[in-house]
Amino acid sequence: MTLKVEILGTGCKKCQQLEANAKAAIAHRHLDADIAHITDTMEIVKRGVMKTPALVVDGKVLSQGKVLEAQEIEPLLLA
Repeated sequence: MTLKVEILGTGCKKCQQLEANAKAAIAHRHLDADIAHITDTMEIVKRGVMKTPALVVDGKVLSQGKVLEAQEIEPLLLA
């Protein structure tokens, strides 16, 4: 099963770091995932996210407003 992982944010350094951490977590767990970075502000708001960066896995917002470390992301991917 392929996970759909999305990073919501404008592309700032924090958003880029969250994306890099998510990729590291995915690689460490050898998971199959499609990763997208959503930068459209209207799309981000439509998903109910008010603070970026945000981590979305399979349509569910799991984190917003902070940069999670790879070790923090791993259990979220497996839930």
